[in-house]
Amino acid sequence: MSDLSIWVPACKLEDIEQEGAIRFDHAGRTYAVYRGPDDSVYCTAGLCTHEAIHLADGLVMDYEVECPKHSGAFDYRTGEAIRLPACENLKTYPAEIVDGEVRVALG
Repeated sequence: MSDLSIWVPACKLEDIEQEGAIRFDHAGRTYAVYRGPDDSVYCTAGLCTHEAIHLADGLVMDYEVECPKHSGAFDYRTGEAIRLPACENLKTYPAEIVDGEVRVALG
């Protein structure tokens, strides 16, 4: 991440179910913020690279998110496309928890 990144509050940790996702919109862009099974947090671009469907509406399990339209899947920790028809990786963004608030580094 470049030095020009800013940390933006996205939500409270309690707003995301464990192994769940929440949509986060900022500056005209959509992101998805995930809570892993170990309470870690991650952030990716919010739209599937196959057909621009909101990933926060998909199934989240075992560090993967499944697109709700065609069942393509991504590893939300790395953004890697792991199941067709998704074949282009998602952009990822650093995320952290500060005093119960999830913050995302956007550049």
